[in-house]
Amino acid sequence: MAGAFSLVERVIVSHSVVTPLIVSFGSVNIDVTARARRLPRPGETVHGESYGVMLGGKGSNQAAAAGRLAASGAVRVALVGRVGRDDFGARARQELARFGVDLSPLRDDADHATGVALIGIDAGTGENSITVIGGANMAVDATDVVVADIWLEEAAVLLLQLEVPEAAVIAAAQRVKAAGGIVVLDPAPVPDGGLSDDVLQVADIITPNETETGLLTGITPETVEEASEAARILQAKGVRRVLVKMGSRGVFWRDGDEEGFCKPFCVDAIDTVAAGDSFNAGLAFALAQKKSFQDAVCFAAACGALATTRNGAADAAPHYAEVSALVEQQGAR
Repeated sequence: MAGAFSLVERVIVSHSVVTPLIVSFGSVNIDVTARARRLPRPGETVHGESYGVMLGGKGSNQAAAAGRLAASGAVRVALVGRVGRDDFGARARQELARFGVDLSPLRDDADHATGVALIGIDAGTGENSITVIGGANMAVDATDVVVADIWLEEAAVLLLQLEVPEAAVIAAAQRVKAAGGIVVLDPAPVPDGGLSDDVLQVADIITPNETETGLLTGITPETVEEASEAARILQAKGVRRVLVKMGSRGVFWRDGDEEGFCKPFCVDAIDTVAAGDSFNAGLAFALAQKKSFQDAVCFAAACGALATTRNGAADAAPHYAEVSALVEQQGAR
């Protein structure tokens, strides 16, 4: 399998630069979204109002969001995964490059198409129906870890999701942990039967939302007390740091025996699609800059909040100046 990765000169440069590196290891999709006055019933055709073709996949969305924050040069961002040798693969590369993401370790897969999500949206109710074809994402394996070794070795923070095979996720995490980096796991989508012990034990930080927390612990938190109980359950399974994203209710965090709560930021939300990925990108950005865990959580929460003020996925991710301003305005509440 041929890989589109750096030349020797770029490898040498990457080792000489001291700017912290964030690596996202995960899925790359192209989302094809159709909006109609209502979703079709089985066997029915309806006329749509509009459609869009845009970057998707949690791996690429988190890389793009981190890349936008890193535009000031404070950190570097790279993406490890696979795309097909097709038009959608070329489009994904073009979109990710626009966010300043290093695509040297992103491989071209000659045997599988680029991942695609087909999304139908009911314009009246906002409900959606989504079909995901994993394509090249499902072919990601330990060889991708080998190809990306120099990036994983350098990574200050590794962003993981669960839209590529678990074995590859674990291998990437082990490589980064061995080199002293921080592993952040977004447990989405939660597999049938929950997360394996192997996955939980390689994660330094886990960031479930309310629904994911319910699936993983049996507690869907509506209060700080419930979030704390759920966090303790996850810690007992091997994760030291737990963040419970409670949507408009804020973010609960637990680090060892310490815990705290970041109140929600006040924004005019119109679309929550990008919130989770922007949150994790913000967390990685803050941690790569050696911020305290509590400050990193609140910075991440501000990123997630701002992402809800725009439509879309990657393009809804905020810029660093916006996040800093929001934290300064509301962070001391």
